[in-house]
Amino acid sequence: MAKYSRLAVLNTMIKTGLVPVFYNGDIDLAAQVISACLDGGVRCVEFTNRGDRAHIVFGELARKFENDHRLILGAGSIVDPGTASLYLQLGANFIVGPILNPDIANLCNRRKVAYSPGCASLSEISEAEQMGVEICKVFPGKQVGGPSFVRAIIAPMPWVRIMPTGGVDATEESIRGWFDAGVACVGMGSKLITKGALESGDFKVITMGVNNTLGWIAESRKEYPTQIKDL
Repeated sequence: MAKYSRLAVLNTMIKTGLVPVFYNGDIDLAAQVISACLDGGVRCVEFTNRGDRAHIVFGELARKFENDHRLILGAGSIVDPGTASLYLQLGANFIVGPILNPDIANLCNRRKVAYSPGCASLSEISEAEQMGVEICKVFPGKQVGGPSFVRAIIAPMPWVRIMPTGGVDATEESIRGWFDAGVACVGMGSKLITKGALESGDFKVITMGVNNTLGWIAESRKEYPTQIKDL
């Protein structure tokens, strides 16, 4: 079961502003990636359900980091309630999906676990909020319109909290663009946890990338503070 409350998870996502997203079937390599992210200052990490026996890797990671209170581990790429339930049993503290599934929303609400479904329209975001979703994942962020899409959504619905994933680059310009538009936090995958770093085993590159990104987020929020608010 989840180690952290839904409120603690959501507020941590908002306060840090960054959720690294990745999958790797090698348990030791995946553990090194998570450690590198934690050393960079992040807390929430999304491990995606994208490979055979991914849930087994997730379960091992949950055990490895059981006593590391820096980590809030969640499961991503979840599209059905059966898979969501499996990851909740393995200790997922939040569930993320590329689509909106009402059955997953109901399941997570029953267990008081944060659910961030992928939404690509104002109607989907509104529907998700009716189901109790606090932070909507906008996916794929770049293809649905980038920061201008977020800005257009927040104009008539300023209470919306958005986490774009896909199209968020590990650059100051990209981070400033998204936070200027009003996002609550961002999800970052291969632009942060690069193929080169994984192949070379240079995990300090990941740590540095996380640390730099958190710095850009902090600087952006000094200029655009509207989304820094607890639930």
